[in-house]
Amino acid sequence: MTQARIPSDWHPASWQTRDAAQQPNYSDQGRLEAVVGQLSQLPPLVTSWEVEALKEHLAAAQRGEAFLLQGGDCAENLDECTSDNIVQKLKILLQMSLVMLIGQRKPIIRVGRMAGQYAKPRSADYETRDGQSLPSYRGDLINRSGFTAADREPDPEIMLRAYGRAALTLNFVRSLIDGGFADLHHPENWDLDFVGESATAAEYHELVKSVSNSLDFFEAITGEPMHRTHRVEFYASHEGLHLPYEQAQTRFLPHRRRWYNLTTHFPWVGMRTADLSGAHVEYFRGIANPVAVKIGTGMSDEHLQALLHVLNPHNEPGRLTLITRFGAKHIDEHLPRVIRAVRATGSSVLWVCDPMHGNTETTAEGYKTRRFDNILAELRAAARIHQEQGGCLGGVHLELTGENVTECVGGARGLKESDLARAYKSQVDPRLNYEQAMEIAMLIAGRLGVDA
Repeated sequence: MTQARIPSDWHPASWQTRDAAQQPNYSDQGRLEAVVGQLSQLPPLVTSWEVEALKEHLAAAQRGEAFLLQGGDCAENLDECTSDNIVQKLKILLQMSLVMLIGQRKPIIRVGRMAGQYAKPRSADYETRDGQSLPSYRGDLINRSGFTAADREPDPEIMLRAYGRAALTLNFVRSLIDGGFADLHHPENWDLDFVGESATAAEYHELVKSVSNSLDFFEAITGEPMHRTHRVEFYASHEGLHLPYEQAQTRFLPHRRRWYNLTTHFPWVGMRTADLSGAHVEYFRGIANPVAVKIGTGMSDEHLQALLHVLNPHNEPGRLTLITRFGAKHIDEHLPRVIRAVRATGSSVLWVCDPMHGNTETTAEGYKTRRFDNILAELRAAARIHQEQGGCLGGVHLELTGENVTECVGGARGLKESDLARAYKSQVDPRLNYEQAMEIAMLIAGRLGVDA
């Protein structure tokens, strides 16, 4: 694998010389610097061995030999770092990956939007209610959701609490996986409490039964256990939005001669922070992690081509993922041109579809929601267009939960706008619930409606 060189004009704080979008205004810079100093002395959350292993898997997905499943909460809540919540998130991703593995017949790369997805970009710096304006809620890494001056004051000490919650989450996930929770011999361990109510439950359990029978048959014939089915690899990701937090855990590793962001395996750049001259692109260009960039309708071909050069100048396999989020109405107009623009540079990238963010709308009652039919339509269109362009869709990026929420309308149970109030829990963006997420997995297992 190509080993990229370290940028000679880069260090973890060089982003501070650039304009930094979507950053809070801390009133006490001394406290901020003290917290960043404390974080920099704490053990890393992930290791470079894990990061490099993920990069190899992503390189395989670029070649069409694997498929990326990236999913989780739109924004994690620090108070919801409980064993039940973590298990539910892991269960739904394991169930989805099993279904997709059977249908795709290739390895599934499992990446959770978790253990760090604590900050969210905002469209406005201030929120006004009943004539009072306060700083916007930017996620639990920055401030608090309550609408008081104290809640909305950016507090650097929260970063220490977030680091602790991320460490607890990753430690529990690793313990579950190492203890055999993800063993394909016992997928019944992954059933959620309400799985029996799902319209997809019967089909899912038939798939589980076929996998168990196949494993038993293979082991009976060979007399050897299939060791690799006892555990899976699982990786964490989040948007690298809050740069002081990312900087604090960025380490130079002499044995690799490279800088790594060790808060997560796989950080991404959002659409609002992909400015070529901005602080986020400056930070991301120097770390050795695989990185992703969200691509929307507003990104020109020229801007995208320049980003490829800055973020992956040596065309390192597995380094760069492009997550497209155009919306069902606009994907046919924009995805073909974007594919052609990337191809013109000779760059190798992993193409991933985010069918969530481009399909967000607000109901008359003020609920942000997404229509399941639009989500499916964008996924199908992405698979078709990549095939027409001579390539392949290499992954999917979803906001989802293992909970039985009512945040997106449609799906097998036919949720309507009037159902949203029943179990709408998200503080930021609407997520697929268990049933809807499994429907997506079934769709992907069926090749997304694209002829084989």
